Amino acid sequence: MSTSIQGTKPYVVHGPQPASTTAQTPGMERRPGISSETSGATKIWLGLVTAAPNEKGPPHHHGEAETAAYILSGHVRVYFGEDFKEYVEAGPGDFLFVPAYVPHIEENPYDEPQQAVLSRSPDNIVVNLE
Repeated sequence: MSTSIQGTKPYVVHGPQPASTTAQTPGMERRPGISSETSGATKIWLGLVTAAPNEKGPPHHHGEAETAAYILSGHVRVYFGEDFKEYVEAGPGDFLFVPAYVPHIEENPYDEPQQAVLSRSPDNIVVNLE
């Protein structure tokens, strides 16, 4: 049985923590809420992600981590497939899923910021590609 920073009891993290405490890709800022560093979690990462207007990140994947997001505001496109020509787009109220090991590019192609609650399991793994 693993123990958290607070032992074996529920733990509250008050607001998202600084982006500098977790893995990042350019174009999106990931701020952890629940992570190994904030709560001792060993099988989940949960945080807040924001993307500035008209931002597009580089190709990357998340290794063994599955990714789920709930879009709070704005829109996000996720490009994937051969030469990243295919994409899905999610907006407010949508849930988004990216399977493990899938190379992709995230973009906010609009003039308004985008914000989402993001969860990864087992952790916030970010593997930047060329």
